[in-house]
Amino acid sequence: MEANTVARLKDIRAWVGEQLRSSLAFWAAHGLDREHGGVYTCLDRQGQVYSTDKSVWMQGRCAWTYARACRQYGEEAQALEMMESCLNFLEAFCVNRDKGGRMYFTVTEDGRPLRQRRYNFSEGFYAMANAEAYLLTGKPEQLERARVAYEMIWQLNQGLMEDPVGLGPKTIAQTRTGRALADPMIYLNLTSVLRRADPQRADVYDARARQCVHDIFTYHYKPDLGCTLESVGPQGEFRPEHTAGRTVNPGHVIECAWFLLEEANRLGDKAMHEKAQAMFRDAIRLGWDREYGGILYFTDCLGKPQEAYEHDMKLWWPHNEAAIASLMAYRDTGKSEYLTWFFRVMDYCRTCFADPEYPEWYGYLRRDGLPTQPAVKGSTFKGPFHLPRMLMMVDEMLQSLLSDCPR
Repeated sequence: MEANTVARLKDIRAWVGEQLRSSLAFWAAHGLDREHGGVYTCLDRQGQVYSTDKSVWMQGRCAWTYARACRQYGEEAQALEMMESCLNFLEAFCVNRDKGGRMYFTVTEDGRPLRQRRYNFSEGFYAMANAEAYLLTGKPEQLERARVAYEMIWQLNQGLMEDPVGLGPKTIAQTRTGRALADPMIYLNLTSVLRRADPQRADVYDARARQCVHDIFTYHYKPDLGCTLESVGPQGEFRPEHTAGRTVNPGHVIECAWFLLEEANRLGDKAMHEKAQAMFRDAIRLGWDREYGGILYFTDCLGKPQEAYEHDMKLWWPHNEAAIASLMAYRDTGKSEYLTWFFRVMDYCRTCFADPEYPEWYGYLRRDGLPTQPAVKGSTFKGPFHLPRMLMMVDEMLQSLLSDCPR
């Protein structure tokens, strides 16, 4: 590795460490609800709460983040408090025990249910949080909660059980049904967390992971179109007659790509690794804004208009996922193309997402890279997860890469 590259990576690693400490401290200082438990995530630029409703996704994601931080950097009282508060809030208020243990999507600050959604991502982040916490605490009830939620998600996704909440699919099934990329990709990542926490059930996790990989590559990955589609027909049919059938979410695909890179590395599967690399390259080339820089939120695989009015915004999380995927691909292959993408993404993040005056990153930018106004650091969908996860993973990968370089 050339000396200037080493120096640049060292500079990025130092900055990543500063951003991680700042992010974790920001959410602990401004998000933790010491009265009711759990975490607020609707925070403005300075960290003031602008809505007291609580995201159930974020309770699980926050607990996972601080558990992972403790495992990676050592236990700290503040991180343990965040983890335990969110786990306790989830258990006390976020499980709809009258509906088979399905979980709410949002609740009030004191835990009264507000919204139930058909999707099972609340359950997924609950399972991730409990599994990661179990790795830290060894409490058997946490592993059991993770197992139960993990199994319910599988049963729901595979159509093996009737959904207790009874909301049904988003579209009328008799008219249109199909597959969503989010289901196998999120379950693949969840499986990797459960496997680490629960090695005695490795056979189950390995089989489920194989099915997820099969579904992603068989149904959603379209190398002939140069993209991976969010929504396809039951057998992976391309449906170009409507916008949903042509939609690509570049950040989603990039995130999926590094999930696949991890699984390929675990298996030593070179062919899978190369396909995951191709998915990443297609997605970032399709999503990168050649005029302003940054990754567009949605694109159309045929270049037609997008229905989503936010399609040309720049959101924090696709850039977090691109940093992970590009550095992981470079670490695994040594190809300069991936290092170039890593530098490009990190430069954009330092310039546009990082706030020069207050901690934590902006969540939402206009296409030209300026924050939406009033600027926010958190929302129902943005909390302590994508950014600190990226910072922890990038720090770990850079440590490994730099350890082989002359001092």
